[in-house]
Amino acid sequence: MQHPRLSIIVNFHDMAREAARTLHTLSCRYQRGVAEDTYEVIAIDHGSSTPLDPAMVRSYGPTFRLVRHAPGTVPASPAAAINAAVADSTGEAVAVCIDGARMLSPGIVRLMLAAFDAFSDPVVATLGWHLGPALQNRSMLAGYDQTVEDRLLESIDWRHDGYELFTVSCLAGSSAAGWFRPIAESNCLALRRGTYERLGGFDERFREAGGGLVALDLYRRACAAASDLVLLLGEGTFHQYHGGVATNVPEDRHPYERFHDEYVRLRGAAYTPPSTRACYLGTVPPQCLPFLASSVERALAAKTADIGNAP
Repeated sequence: MQHPRLSIIVNFHDMAREAARTLHTLSCRYQRGVAEDTYEVIAIDHGSSTPLDPAMVRSYGPTFRLVRHAPGTVPASPAAAINAAVADSTGEAVAVCIDGARMLSPGIVRLMLAAFDAFSDPVVATLGWHLGPALQNRSMLAGYDQTVEDRLLESIDWRHDGYELFTVSCLAGSSAAGWFRPIAESNCLALRRGTYERLGGFDERFREAGGGLVALDLYRRACAAASDLVLLLGEGTFHQYHGGVATNVPEDRHPYERFHDEYVRLRGAAYTPPSTRACYLGTVPPQCLPFLASSVERALAAKTADIGNAP
């Protein structure tokens, strides 16, 4: 394929179970309104102890390919591997998914392409959800695990209608206030190639496992550099339970403080979510209405609080 419109880079580490679902949600058999020759998917196997099967990756489409890094050959952070995959890709724009455990809703690719048609230099972002009844840092303490999650996903027809994922999920902490308040990060973030290169991509000085706050850092820098922030309304990513170093540990053992210390060392200030005013692109499927309503409520509450605190 010569010069697809979009290159999607998705990173996996010891996620064979999760990778199969995530890659399915990136395929043309699941994504709606896009042709397979308009985008490519580069799957990174970042030092997995059991390697991903290249044939499994290719089974999702002719534009899917695997880049394999053997254990012990890469740092704990995937920043360098993702930047290298971006450099090896050919799309006019790039989308990066640093956490391959996150399934996508069915309109993300189509709407990303529409955003690049409608805006000159956008940063295109998605909100995040956790599969299960609560944040997985909490639900795991009540027995939520991969087996429970498998049964949960079997209870809905997500392969036929991926918007059903909203019915078995809760908003992630970084997106807790919904679409109409600032989010802290986006786990499926798209930029024009020139913008990604101008920013230097992921900052490879972030060395913590999983990248620490490297995704939050890129999101903040992208919002400052791009001309428009475009949030995809009615779309999202859905985190699968996989024993992640941050998402799947009890809250009292969460490494955020260590991750944030690294951020402060590199940036000289505490991390705060960007307050960039967003444009919205998308539709709202019925399964998403409860989250839309809660997003409006949170935005109204914040506006009331701001008025009350005004001098």
